[in-house]
Amino acid sequence: MPLPTAAEMEIDDSKLNRFLFKEVEILPLVAFRIIFGLTTFISSLRFLLLGWVDLHFVETKIQFKYFGFEWVPLMPEAFMYALHFLMLLSSIGIFLGAYYRIATITFFICFTWCELIDLTYYLNHYYFVSIIAFLMMFLPANKAYAFDAFKNPKTTQKKVPAFTINILKFQLIVVYFFAGIAKINYDWLILAMPLKIWLPAHSDMPVLGTLFKQEITAYLFSWVGMLFDVFVGFLLLFSSTRIWAWLCIVVFHSLTGYLFQIGVFPIVMTFSTLVFFSNNFHQKFIFFFSKFISFFRFEPSVEAPKLKTNISLNKLALLVWVGFHLLFPMRYLLYPGNHFWTEEGYRFGWRVMLFEKAGTATFYVTDANTNKEGVVDNTDFLNAHQEKQMAMQPDMILQYAQFLKKYYETKGLTVSKVRAEVYVTLNARPSQLLINPQENLLNFRDSWATKTWIKPLEN
Repeated sequence: MPLPTAAEMEIDDSKLNRFLFKEVEILPLVAFRIIFGLTTFISSLRFLLLGWVDLHFVETKIQFKYFGFEWVPLMPEAFMYALHFLMLLSSIGIFLGAYYRIATITFFICFTWCELIDLTYYLNHYYFVSIIAFLMMFLPANKAYAFDAFKNPKTTQKKVPAFTINILKFQLIVVYFFAGIAKINYDWLILAMPLKIWLPAHSDMPVLGTLFKQEITAYLFSWVGMLFDVFVGFLLLFSSTRIWAWLCIVVFHSLTGYLFQIGVFPIVMTFSTLVFFSNNFHQKFIFFFSKFISFFRFEPSVEAPKLKTNISLNKLALLVWVGFHLLFPMRYLLYPGNHFWTEEGYRFGWRVMLFEKAGTATFYVTDANTNKEGVVDNTDFLNAHQEKQMAMQPDMILQYAQFLKKYYETKGLTVSKVRAEVYVTLNARPSQLLINPQENLLNFRDSWATKTWIKPLEN
């Protein structure tokens, strides 16, 4: 096969430059800023009103850490509340486009800090919000229809480089596409698990409840759910299919939000995908808010200065960003066995509600001085959600073993061994031992390497 000529490469590079750096209307970026600021404000306020600051960060005796982020500290109660109030204020700043750079940086630091304190509460949409907040720090979303633009008209921009909007579209497509790819597995498509378990539990739902009792409904939802996730992001790219794709998103997220109580994730995804819509739509969207916020009526100057874009640097940054977000979710392929069972490479891969898994874990601590073994009451140290998550996630089991060693040594014991009898059920399979109950968990350390001490799943 002949290699492309220099002229052909130059033409291709020119096409890429036009795709990334051509000047486009700023309207979708402004609308996305408004949506992101509003949804993060609602989410932060909801977290405070539900008392989750106390539950997650104050009334806990142990925090389970993400590997590599053990250094992220839990701060005193007043500081944790301050972080959440800063999130509220910075969300308002993002929404209004007021002191935007400070607001986005503040929100990203505060939100990601809280997210990294305890992996017990890992959710895909927390990861998504951190990613978008990071991107927003670099995007010129305050250059029009914003307090900053009103305050300093000379900085306004009517147009922005296309990549500032396309990168947001890319990130949304990634979420859906990888969620769909993850559903292409035996349990989801052939066994209709876990929907075969979940749907009948909602048989009291008006209208659809009767259908949820039928096994065929679980299969239908499994296949439709997979196809929806794989294709919906791409269908949003085309004007002929966009409105239908978005209506499917509304129905899909409304239904999943009602059935599974998954917080604000359905709201975030439903409204974030409006970034795919036309400039005319975004103009009307911004006009709605301008009825209540006067400086949203301040349009950017038509004679705004020519955009200055460092093409080479931006192309490199985009290459790194896109490459990471395409490869990192696939890292589970590097690990042997069923990753639903081992959970190796599972987090940060857009695997959304793929299995029904539960476990029971009984820990035993041995004192080296007396060689006596005692049984641990997990409720002495863990809240209900921590115990539930720990009992089925191997890295949390290891961390808990180390915690128990340190705790009992403060009580005068010399702990030589911590073992655990952990039974886990995955998608209605009979309970199986997750690890050898005679193994001394103190001999193992968490790492990126394969956890050979996890027993294989027996189908």
